[in-house]
Amino acid sequence: ETVFFLLILAGRVFGPGFGFVLGCTSLLASALLTAGVGPWLPFQMMCAAWIGMGAGLLPRRVRGRAELAMLVAYGIFAAYAFGLLINLWFWPFVAGTDLGGAQSLSYVPGASLLDNLHRFGVFTLLTSTAGWDTGRAITNTVAILLLGPAVLATLRRAARRASYGAVGTFAPSGGRSDAVRPPPTTRR
Repeated sequence: ETVFFLLILAGRVFGPGFGFVLGCTSLLASALLTAGVGPWLPFQMMCAAWIGMGAGLLPRRVRGRAELAMLVAYGIFAAYAFGLLINLWFWPFVAGTDLGGAQSLSYVPGASLLDNLHRFGVFTLLTSTAGWDTGRAITNTVAILLLGPAVLATLRRAARRASYGAVGTFAPSGGRSDAVRPPPTTRR
């Protein structure tokens, strides 16, 4: 799942708003292109958006090796947080997930909050943390360490060159500032 390292780096460079939008749209586009549309998609989109936004909210003053270390730590955290949050979309509806003779790993209506949190924790550890989330964390770490400096430099150069500020207005030299006016609009 290599998209996460790019979400983290783009969110870091372009800010939390861009990171949020990139997270949503990239997961939507990926699902549409790979036929991965299902009831899990809105949850994946929201979680990926939070990952991009979180990267944009990291401290700005950190640069160099400390920045890479911070991004690696955030990438590991984001990998496990994504898995934990994604499990929430279906865990309450999973019926009869048992550990041979042990208690159920499914949500039990009427059970105490601590009992259900314990079940959810064990369910998450067994179903996603050991495989998917750890693989995602390793991929994020390797990609950020190997590709991070070059991708950050490229994205920062693009951010400097792209100016999306207000368009300046110019007045003729030696004249009044209101000498050039746009043509009046007519309403019908």
